[in-house]
Amino acid sequence: MGLTQALQTSLSGLNATQTSIGIVAGNVANANTAGYIAQAATQVAVTSGNAGDSVRISQINRVLDQFVQTQLRSESSGGAYADLKANFYTQLQQIYGTPGSSTTLDSTFNNFTTAVQALSTSPNSAAAQSQTVSAAQALAQQLNSATTSIQTLRSQADQGIASDVQTINNALTQISNINGQLVGGSKDDTTAATLENQRDQYIDQVAKLMDVRVVQNTDNTVSLFTGSGAQLVGTQASQLQFTPTGTITPTTQYNADPTKSGLSTISLVSPSGGTTDLVANGEIRSGELAGYLNMRDSVLVQAQTQIDAIAAGMSTALSDTTTAGSGVTSGTQNGFSADIANLSAGNTVNISYTDASNVQHTVTVMRVDDPTALPLSNSVTSDPNDTVVGVSFAGGYGSVATQLNAALGATGLQFANTSGSTLRVLDSGPGTITVNSMSTTTTATSLTGSTALPLFVDGNKTYTGAVTGTGSESVGYAGRITVNAALVADPSKLVAYQLSTAAGDATRPNYIYDQLVNASLQYSPSTGIGGTASPFSGTLSDYMSQMVSTQSLAANAATNLKAGQDIVVSALQARFNSTSAVNIDTEMSNLLSLQNSYGANARVMSTVKAMLDSLMQM
Repeated sequence: MGLTQALQTSLSGLNATQTSIGIVAGNVANANTAGYIAQAATQVAVTSGNAGDSVRISQINRVLDQFVQTQLRSESSGGAYADLKANFYTQLQQIYGTPGSSTTLDSTFNNFTTAVQALSTSPNSAAAQSQTVSAAQALAQQLNSATTSIQTLRSQADQGIASDVQTINNALTQISNINGQLVGGSKDDTTAATLENQRDQYIDQVAKLMDVRVVQNTDNTVSLFTGSGAQLVGTQASQLQFTPTGTITPTTQYNADPTKSGLSTISLVSPSGGTTDLVANGEIRSGELAGYLNMRDSVLVQAQTQIDAIAAGMSTALSDTTTAGSGVTSGTQNGFSADIANLSAGNTVNISYTDASNVQHTVTVMRVDDPTALPLSNSVTSDPNDTVVGVSFAGGYGSVATQLNAALGATGLQFANTSGSTLRVLDSGPGTITVNSMSTTTTATSLTGSTALPLFVDGNKTYTGAVTGTGSESVGYAGRITVNAALVADPSKLVAYQLSTAAGDATRPNYIYDQLVNASLQYSPSTGIGGTASPFSGTLSDYMSQMVSTQSLAANAATNLKAGQDIVVSALQARFNSTSAVNIDTEMSNLLSLQNSYGANARVMSTVKAMLDSLMQM
């Protein structure tokens, strides 16, 4: 090897070593920088003919296990989802109160029933009457407060969605910008690795908020997709679109049909202007964003439905009366008749019949005063095997019979308005169906006239469970329930249900207590308690206990999922850090080797210089 070749070789070695030392210095300086990936230089030998052999840095790589990184991103998405749900469930449990404490909903309900029981033993006591009204007000106020708290949580979730969307949009823009700087670029300096680190941090931000799939392209760029394939970043960045809702109430609910939805969806707007509804299409499956959507549109809506069922159950148990119809015959036909004059919107006529195959059926005929609510869905009752027919009374009682014949004529039931407000139902004759029973369920609208009473009301009107074009009166009723103002003004009406009622008559107090404690009610499967095929039936106390138990189990499941997911994420993060994070001991060892290499190359150059000086002196 000539002196020139030796000089060239040592010079290239010095340059490569100096670059490597700079990389080690950068690694050490960023050892505690979040998201920093350790870097390493790749050296390659270069043969230059007569110029001799040399070495150069071909590229600067990040010490990265991409398989573990992909797993970590996926589990981080699941971890964020689990963490958020556990946090919301904890807050939801606080709304119900600590089990066994005096602030729980069932404790307040028990205080009310205890006050009613005391009134039944001393019906002429003004103090007992006032105490019962006060206990009823406390119960109504707790339901009001629970509703406010649940809707506040839904508003928090809605605002959380807005914040996450803003974060995602910024991250997608940054990823696209970094792609533009990296496309087709060289990887023989630290700039590219630094940009890749920054890009990974933005990708990690998105992955925590929603499930994404990352595709590494051959030109140093990456493409991002949702889990189901919608592109978030390509050559350009798409953007998410979301409008937060100002005030959320129980009736403000999401619907996949935007014309019926009271809440904003999340849309993906592509660079070309195309729009995809990510929520309606099920594109958001995990991450914090999915957790917010699940709480806002499902979990908290069901929690509201559960306390609405308590409010509706208390009201109807005390105010609704079911009256059996009278058996009638017409020639060879048999059936029943009932007076439907006192039916309010939401009140029903209940019919049971057995078909020719000996299969029993039930029919609920509901009065509907809002024509936009027709036809009714079977979901308006708690019995999934019930056929529900909504009828308008606007055309008179004869029109009611005509509507029912049109809706149910195929079953063999025959309806007629025989006189006044009497509705009759008959079979089709011998050998056809058998009408088993007919009854009406009506709501007491006055504090006098019967033992039933509208103790709890919907604001300033009687609660009847009416259905309108905007939904059922039961939705959000727990937030509107209050004690009848006439009863607050005159608590003696808890006892006096007739003008002639004696001061010590316990008939109405006993009725109230019996309905609250012993009446068996059926609850809609939409409460999440009981199944669709077999809805939960029981007393108000049974239902409240089941509701608290169901929520407690859900909260425990969310907490356990969070704990398990946190362990998985922590383990993957540790595994990722073990290969990708800066190890000071390793860097110091590399630095010693590089110093030795630098010194060796420097000595070669020094020796070559001395030899050249000697030659020049000769």
